[in-house]
Amino acid sequence: MMGLGVAKHRNRCFSMRNTFTRAVVLTIAMLAVGGVVLRSDVDVQSAIAKTAASAREAMSLQKPLGHPESAGWGGPVDHPPKQEEQDEKNVTAEDSKPTPSSSSRVMTCDYDMDRLRRWQQQFGLQETFEYTKRYIQASRQDIPRRSITRLQQDFLVDAVKVVDVNKEYEAETCPEPLLAPVTKSPYPATANGSDFMFGVSTTYQRFTDPRTSPINEWSYWLTDGKGNSNGGKLVLLLVDAQPEELEDAYNKLSSVGIDVDVYRSSSSLIMAVRYLALAPTLYNHPERPRRKWLVVCDDDTFFPSFHALADRFAQYDHERPMYIGTFSEDVNNIERHGPQAFGGAGVFLSRPMAKIIAENFENCSSEQKIQESNTGWGPQGDIMLRNCIYQNSEVKLTLLNDLWQLDIMGDPSGFYESGIKPLSLHHYRGGIWHLARPFQYTKVAHACGEDCTFQRFQTADGFIISNGYSVAYYPRGIDFDLNQFERTFRAAPEDKGWNLDFRMGPQRPSLHNTGRKIAWELLEATVNPDGSVSQVYVGKHNDSRWTNPDGTPMNNRDGIIEIVWLPEA
Repeated sequence: MMGLGVAKHRNRCFSMRNTFTRAVVLTIAMLAVGGVVLRSDVDVQSAIAKTAASAREAMSLQKPLGHPESAGWGGPVDHPPKQEEQDEKNVTAEDSKPTPSSSSRVMTCDYDMDRLRRWQQQFGLQETFEYTKRYIQASRQDIPRRSITRLQQDFLVDAVKVVDVNKEYEAETCPEPLLAPVTKSPYPATANGSDFMFGVSTTYQRFTDPRTSPINEWSYWLTDGKGNSNGGKLVLLLVDAQPEELEDAYNKLSSVGIDVDVYRSSSSLIMAVRYLALAPTLYNHPERPRRKWLVVCDDDTFFPSFHALADRFAQYDHERPMYIGTFSEDVNNIERHGPQAFGGAGVFLSRPMAKIIAENFENCSSEQKIQESNTGWGPQGDIMLRNCIYQNSEVKLTLLNDLWQLDIMGDPSGFYESGIKPLSLHHYRGGIWHLARPFQYTKVAHACGEDCTFQRFQTADGFIISNGYSVAYYPRGIDFDLNQFERTFRAAPEDKGWNLDFRMGPQRPSLHNTGRKIAWELLEATVNPDGSVSQVYVGKHNDSRWTNPDGTPMNNRDGIIEIVWLPEA
């Protein structure tokens, strides 16, 4: 949606800004040129027919006065060139075969001005902005999850509309929905977390601050989404919390269906020791005999697919000591802190492993062990946990690389747009790390199953929907390897250019400021009463990423793309 152009002038029928006038002039010009350069190998009649068809198409875009005007697109008129086949196991001809809709949901394409005004205020948009609404029908099939699925349909079937929040508009007819084949993966509501007990240490201030509160995120992976526990247990330690704060935290969590016990911890223990203490706290909990896995994690650890998590851990032997986790993606951090499980991605301990830690906790948390865990960045709880295990058993870390620590800074879109299916996410609350909204991203799983979160769909007209994260348009075509991460992010604190390669592979260059990509990012999602899921993707005209090489913006207007996912009936 590059350089948006010109609104129609209804009172100047023969202005060159009038679509019909331009079409007629174009027809005359082509006839004139044809008379000059006519050759025997040129099908003039066919060229005239095509020009006349273009004129008819232009005339069809004229709308009644009660409808919003169309934005002028600065990009190419024809579809961008299609990417060659890259990986047949990821993209096949079967992907794009539409299947009949089995949804009985009613599609409505009215202009709900109350909602549009709310979004304009909420997201800080211009009073006049682009608005596109598109329905997608999920088609659940017995197919494997693919990183990228090509669709034969266009994302845009009409001109992009421009709405003014100070006006009212008539309803329009919805185009046929995009038909998206997805795996018959389970829905979040049916997850069973009864094998797991999670331990988190944080402060009451972080717990209650709207910018850092984990309540929404925890409600996704610890409940059925309807106010009932999914069987998973949470043990929450709040540092120096008062009795009324403990009670408030318990009430807030239990009211959304989370099975939780809330305890006070003391700041007399340094953070690294409080982290280590989570293991014996979980082991000594009365529910421990009913659990297979005791999990130490951070308050910003998120599990987007609990079914996949449970299925993966069903493959491990919980009856023997096991220490399961993942490294940081950044080799600098491994060199600095060592090859232990990095806790933000989640550290999974079998009960026998937690027993060893509990029995040795006093020695493992001694002043000497605290000093040994300090690598120049202060004592590290992850190091203390690893040392406690390594020095008191023969157990070594079992790597599970689908857990993600996400030690990345800057724009994370290259990660979330990669078609990945992560078992955990971390460091998504901004600050020095990246900013993301996994609670909003994963709501679409309620309509199409857990596997379709972050699944990518490429349309015939150069769009890629990274489901739940973004809608991106590539006006010059998609001529790069979609199996590689786009390096929109950077390592911290020292970026050598290759820090992340061992986990992510070499990344392709960023398309920021190239004029080759413009994207709208998901800021809000809603599970509707009929089971459909509405997603609101927002783009800003002054987003510094979406410029041409000369620095001019690719779009002069803010925009909203609303996608509604229809579940199968």
